[in-house]
Amino acid sequence: MRPYKTDKTGEDILEILTSNAKTSHEDIAKQLNISLNTVTKYIKKFEKDKIILSYKAHVNWERIREHEVRALIEVKVIPERGVGFDSIAESIYRYPEVTALYLISGGYDLLVQVEGPNLREVAFFVSEKLATLKNVQSTATHFLLKKFKEDGDILVHQPDSTRLLISP
Repeated sequence: MRPYKTDKTGEDILEILTSNAKTSHEDIAKQLNISLNTVTKYIKKFEKDKIILSYKAHVNWERIREHEVRALIEVKVIPERGVGFDSIAESIYRYPEVTALYLISGGYDLLVQVEGPNLREVAFFVSEKLATLKNVQSTATHFLLKKFKEDGDILVHQPDSTRLLISP
């Protein structure tokens, strides 16, 4: 797949939206010193061309859902002739429990992120759904114990500085 061609203005618009998807077209135009019409045209084209896939709020769910369980699962697979890893990847990413899936280098081929309401449900997914798929050779599951930072956002409370002032 060839990289999508855009210019500096397009990249700047995407950077602003990545930082805050709620930024209005008007605010983007002001920040970049370009017309509102230009911003609107870029964004419509990015949406049409599937460069902008969706607009989301990044929520710290650990503060809301106390018992949700997340796991990272390394998966070793046998790639299929003619399609490589794509066919098995599609079989995996179609499960609703799967929140992310990556082809990786190293001792395993795929890294699967899974969410479930409890440890039992995640373990069931791994043992009864994922591990039993055709071409899956082995899995290694790592349960996430605590998230400190995700998608560039720090998720842990940072107290205000308690540094004492130095007096003359």
